[in-house]
Amino acid sequence: MGVLFGTDGVRGIANVELSPEMAFHLGRAGSYMLAEKNTGSRPRILVGKDTRISGDMLEAALIAGICATGADVLTVGVIPTPAVAYLTQKYEASCGIVISASHNPVQDNGIKFFGPSGYKLPDELENEIEALVHKGTRNLTRPQGEEIGRVYDVAEAANNYLDYLISCFNLEGSLSGFTIVVDCANGAAFATAPEMWKRLGARVIAIHDKPNGLNINDKCGSTHTEGLKKAVIQNKADIGIAYDGDADRCIAIDERGNELDGDHILLICAQDMNSRAQLKPPLVVATVMSNIGLDIALRRENIAVQSCKVGDRYVLEKMKETGALLGGEQSGHIIFSQFATTGDGLLTSLKLVEFMKRSGLSLSELARGLEKQPQMLVNVRMDNKEEILSRPLVQEALKKAEERLGQCGKLVVRPSGTEPLVRIMAQGPEQYLLEEVIDDIKQAVETAQQK
Repeated sequence: MGVLFGTDGVRGIANVELSPEMAFHLGRAGSYMLAEKNTGSRPRILVGKDTRISGDMLEAALIAGICATGADVLTVGVIPTPAVAYLTQKYEASCGIVISASHNPVQDNGIKFFGPSGYKLPDELENEIEALVHKGTRNLTRPQGEEIGRVYDVAEAANNYLDYLISCFNLEGSLSGFTIVVDCANGAAFATAPEMWKRLGARVIAIHDKPNGLNINDKCGSTHTEGLKKAVIQNKADIGIAYDGDADRCIAIDERGNELDGDHILLICAQDMNSRAQLKPPLVVATVMSNIGLDIALRRENIAVQSCKVGDRYVLEKMKETGALLGGEQSGHIIFSQFATTGDGLLTSLKLVEFMKRSGLSLSELARGLEKQPQMLVNVRMDNKEEILSRPLVQEALKKAEERLGQCGKLVVRPSGTEPLVRIMAQGPEQYLLEEVIDDIKQAVETAQQK
């Protein structure tokens, strides 16, 4: 058995790599370790999921493992990942667990843990859970009779989450007359996202909001915005919002049908917060994948930028370290530390619309401040990612690429923490140069794999 936890929980093909047996042992090991950390009251663990067909199977196994340790389970059903983070705190649970593979295709699934404070578990605790799974959970204590865990359905969970989100909207009046197209990715936000905007008085056109267990992220959501762009234009909407399968990220479409990624959203939010002296310190955390244009635009506004590794957990770590109130990723994971403990697509879209309404400007006007440098991202599928990347042939290709890009460019090559991929990203002043650089690296990687 290899390493279980990646940058965002345990991921794999459902019923193969992430089997019911694995889910059972993760539930058993996780609840046992967390019970040890929270001695005293009987542990309560909150469990949510997205709309994948494998979610019911993995949920049943996970809950069985939890109850077998004597912990109770609070089930909240299909709900966004950030809702689990929030509700874990609200219901004072020992931890929260989400069954989701985010933006991945339907055959994948994942299991992600949040601690009692709503933050993702630290690496050390994940390592302890993983070690216990590897060791085996057969010899753990088996409670009997009334000590066996029970399952409680929390019917009001989604409403509690929506009430909290709406309380974060800091404008008087409603969104009457404001038209929003919402792409729910046939995922976890299929009910909560349209309901949130309706409660605020907006005219809502929801698309990809009919999950059937198989269509999550299928040519829709934050990684496939073509349909959303068309819907925004057809409906003359003020904004389009695309969430991903578990709604912890979002991408925006302006009124002209242009896509605005996490870099645009970070800039718009940072400018608004800074103009109202709400960005203290005047600092934004962004990952190494962000476009150089974001750094230039923020520094023009006298806002500093701190860089970190890819992954919203690393964004949050850097935010805690620096005291930053705003941080995020180009992919649309945005963290407002005043309001949330993790990336939240619904919250991000809510704050973005708030800033639009406050300024009186259209989304395209707000986005003008970001002039992006040419950027190219290619995913190369491979096993043994770290070993292949360390080979001399590949290292030499990377060195030459950095030399060609020079001081005005940027090269990021990193193994994905959630998929068997290596992501190669290059930025620079000329598109042809990026294409040549990435092609040279791909050739070196392919040659290294054949040896």
